[in-house]
Amino acid sequence: MKSTPAASEGTLAAPGRGLGLIGVFRHRYLLSLLVRKEVQIRYRGSVLGWLWSYVKPLIQFFVFFIAIGVFLGQNDRVEYFPVYLLSGITVVTFFSEAFANGTRSLIDNAALIKKIYLPREMFPVASVLVAGVNTLPQIAVILVIAIFLGWTPSVLSIAAILLALAIVALLSTGLGMLFGSINVTFRDAQSFVEIIVMCAVWASPVMYQWEMVQQSAPKWLFTLYQLNPITAAVELFHYGIWLPLDPTGGQALPHLWTLGAIALGTSVTFLLIGQAVFRRLESRFAQDL
Repeated sequence: MKSTPAASEGTLAAPGRGLGLIGVFRHRYLLSLLVRKEVQIRYRGSVLGWLWSYVKPLIQFFVFFIAIGVFLGQNDRVEYFPVYLLSGITVVTFFSEAFANGTRSLIDNAALIKKIYLPREMFPVASVLVAGVNTLPQIAVILVIAIFLGWTPSVLSIAAILLALAIVALLSTGLGMLFGSINVTFRDAQSFVEIIVMCAVWASPVMYQWEMVQQSAPKWLFTLYQLNPITAAVELFHYGIWLPLDPTGGQALPHLWTLGAIALGTSVTFLLIGQAVFRRLESRFAQDL
């Protein structure tokens, strides 16, 4: 029996639009291949290979340790400052790499996007997963240092670490889709992202303690500071790794778990906003690229 035009139209979908993040989940095998490819490319032709994932954070740590810890005296003010510093750097590095790479992911994969159709959200999601893979060695380094100094894990400490990683992953995915989709048409978006990434390390308690902000900033500004999702993620990491070492004078950010829940909700909100904007602009990707 010959199909009618109406019946045929019922099986068609608008070009360039898929199921969003649900489509990424349905194509998770393809996502795993994309992540594997990105990780392999990162270390292609490298003699040290994966060792660079351990060397880079250690070198960064020693630079900050000398510059901030020794020259500015933070080693004397903050007990176990190396652990405090490396905890914060790990969170901010994860966010910076995932966000920046997610913003560039569509441009970097322009040739693939123009040739075949696949869920385009897969590219920023893959960037976050690759950043997560690259963050694992940093977490391993800090845990080894913390265990050497007497760190003993607990259910709450592990929960704090996992919540911090979830906040950063969701926030980076949402922002990566938001700015990545805008960046396809307006390349200025990438410059804004570079500014945000540059400020992220100073807008959260990485090089300093949150008490310094509380003492010097107006109350309304300190409230905004607390509501920064990266601040909550960094402090959750401190709660999970640094505070169990029982540092003298060390204390958690007030209402940390509540702020963590708010940060998680904020990250989910950005994820939904990023998905909405991404789907709105998705049909123009192939043309603008």
